[in-house]
Amino acid sequence: MILLVTNKRDITTDFIVLELKRREIPFFRLNSEDLPRAIVRFEPKSGWVLRFGDTVLKLCEVKAGYYRRPGAPEVPEAAGDAATRDYIANEWSAVLRSLWNALEGRWLNSPFAILRAEDKPRQLSEAYALGFSVPETMIGNDFNAAATFIAEGPAVGKPLRHALIETEPNGEVLFTQRLGTLDADDRAAVALAPVIYQREIAKAHDLRVTVIGSKIFAVAIHSQQEAETQVDWRRGSRLDLPHELVSLPDELAHRCLSLTKTLGLRYGAIDLIRDTADRYWFLEINPNGQWAWIERRTGAMLSSAIIDEIMSIAA
Repeated sequence: MILLVTNKRDITTDFIVLELKRREIPFFRLNSEDLPRAIVRFEPKSGWVLRFGDTVLKLCEVKAGYYRRPGAPEVPEAAGDAATRDYIANEWSAVLRSLWNALEGRWLNSPFAILRAEDKPRQLSEAYALGFSVPETMIGNDFNAAATFIAEGPAVGKPLRHALIETEPNGEVLFTQRLGTLDADDRAAVALAPVIYQREIAKAHDLRVTVIGSKIFAVAIHSQQEAETQVDWRRGSRLDLPHELVSLPDELAHRCLSLTKTLGLRYGAIDLIRDTADRYWFLEINPNGQWAWIERRTGAMLSSAIIDEIMSIAA
């Protein structure tokens, strides 16, 4: 039994479901927001049992799991007032954490390894130690340091952790953007929150390198062909932005594998830049990054590689 943990709206997991069905591999998809609808039971001898109507999941029968994009448990409005619903939601969240712990060692990427690997300062330090070229970087809310950094050369700014501001109706995405000169009027704004300040690299193109076990799928994203995608290829809705499967230099490929392993991951989505002098630069690694669009755009069978890796855990 393979366990897929995600949310109801996660289209990426649909790719995995289709491949599992094609291979006739038993699986259970747990949309975690639905957990409060289950009847659950834990006993020290037998572990967790979850019942959704007539469907039963025994955690002891799970051979491997894919922690994708779980959502928060949804508590019905009828459960009580806001304080009561918060309490109930927290109790169900405790059940989820216990489930994650119970499957430690059986995940494609452990939820706890993902949490640790999302630490961007750690990513940059580990990448530098492994020999990646890393753009000059300063993280903080120190106005004087930020002003000096920007004055010394072209720079971009990006969020340290969250790239989405929860506003109605759809939220606001904080893309990487070029930074202009700071003046005294900016001091209070800079002090509000730490930001990643990074030296801008003149791009030939962006690269998304997806590591799955010992396999590497590298895609050149030709971001410089459109003005709106030159700084951040995610900006805009350029469905025609060319994507091209490419091979990495052997040394760089080895570093990508080493970084993923160093961070305790079997899966990692690494963002690189290839500059106009053919030098490669490390930006970040997303330990739970999106990949389905790459399969759609290039035909590279990432879903199959993910299942191969999951089945190697289950063996």
